[in-house]
Amino acid sequence: MTDASVILERGDDGVAVVTLRNGKVNSLSRAVLTELLAVATELTDDPPGAVIVTGSDRIFAAGADISEFGGPDQAREIGALFVAALNAVAAIPRMVIAAVSGPALGGGCELALACDLRLATESARFGQPEILLGIIPGGGGTQRLARLVGPARAKDLILTGRAVDAAEALTIGLVDEVVARDDLMGRAHELAAQLARGPLVAQGLAKAAIDDGLQVTLAEGLALEQAAFVEVFRTDDARIGVASFLEHGPGKADFTGR
Repeated sequence: MTDASVILERGDDGVAVVTLRNGKVNSLSRAVLTELLAVATELTDDPPGAVIVTGSDRIFAAGADISEFGGPDQAREIGALFVAALNAVAAIPRMVIAAVSGPALGGGCELALACDLRLATESARFGQPEILLGIIPGGGGTQRLARLVGPARAKDLILTGRAVDAAEALTIGLVDEVVARDDLMGRAHELAAQLARGPLVAQGLAKAAIDDGLQVTLAEGLALEQAAFVEVFRTDDARIGVASFLEHGPGKADFTGR
């Protein structure tokens, strides 16, 4: 048994599963965020094929531990830790899939937003309810949510504090797929394992080009893409993929991940 609140398990299929396990509501306390930062750093230093981030079948994560809140000094410390941990999750050079069952609120929603894809059950709910406490999101909610669903919808959710169910989340683009609760981890594993069999270096370069390109001008983003395009041709998978296409057509390559 372990006392850790963030559990990392690596499978033989190349899929790593990160599970939040911090009491009934999976609050993102300072201790949990510190563990999450360490796990995300490990997954960047030694990347798997793909990553799944999940909670329990009842709740993904309820957000920050409100008992740790105080004045501006505590807010600065907690906010910096949130940003460091979630940026580390976002920086993992593999596809990161959030598998969400039950509420993902506040920091829990921000953690889901830091992932690349979000799968949800019908019981999932997403929201940034910080405004109901008289505060605002401090873990990236105002930025990642606006980039994902657009500024108007982000303002609606953040300024009202209302939560959306899985159906509305799917409609506005906050969620990518809704599945039955019993199918959530199976579907997440299926998708992650498929990705883990792919050209992993190319996936990482494409992910970085998209994420980094959103922060700069179009011209600068195109330059980033061109640099990654050149870099990917140094990989074994590029040679394998091109040769396989010429001989067998598309979709037949057996990639090595190198």
